[in-house]
Amino acid sequence: MESFMHLHLGIDASGLPADLDCHHLVVNDWQNITANNNVCIISIPTVFDPAMAPPGKHVVHAYFAANEPYEAWAGMDRRSPEYKRLKQERAEPLYKALERVIPDIRQRAELTLIASPLTHERFLRRHRGTYGPGISASTPSHGGWPGPTTPVPGLYVCGDSTMPGIGVPAAAASGMMCANTLAPVWSHLSMMDKLVPAR
Repeated sequence: MESFMHLHLGIDASGLPADLDCHHLVVNDWQNITANNNVCIISIPTVFDPAMAPPGKHVVHAYFAANEPYEAWAGMDRRSPEYKRLKQERAEPLYKALERVIPDIRQRAELTLIASPLTHERFLRRHRGTYGPGISASTPSHGGWPGPTTPVPGLYVCGDSTMPGIGVPAAAASGMMCANTLAPVWSHLSMMDKLVPAR
């Protein structure tokens, strides 16, 4: 699995359409989906929650999903001019994808943060800057993603290395699955029957 490039922007939203969509998917080549810099995911969460930014501004997040080669970044000093130059260079295709949604995005940008595979590696503690563990949900040889139970009695697990996988929503869902394993819904209903007398 390859790594990620991210572009986080704070932009001037004046004059943008009121019905601007929150989520966009830019695909440059449908015949080669996994190609480097091919699939860009764009999110503008302030479309749904304007309080996430000052009045008249938007927050924009764009990234290439798991198709940034780590090798170009390996061993690079994050404080070096070479690193800063490479970040600018590798973020350029993200800008080009964003321009398909907001053509004047560069002029609107008031805050720019570029995240590289080394950013993923450092802040998320991910091997080679990946997004998470490379567990195939469809590989029967190892049983797919592990659930909340373990061979150790009384030890349960949750997080993005368990079912349903990587990302904040999935990790939160794994916590709910673990809680449900400890106290299944039938236990809840039985307890409610005891607490609320039948009429």
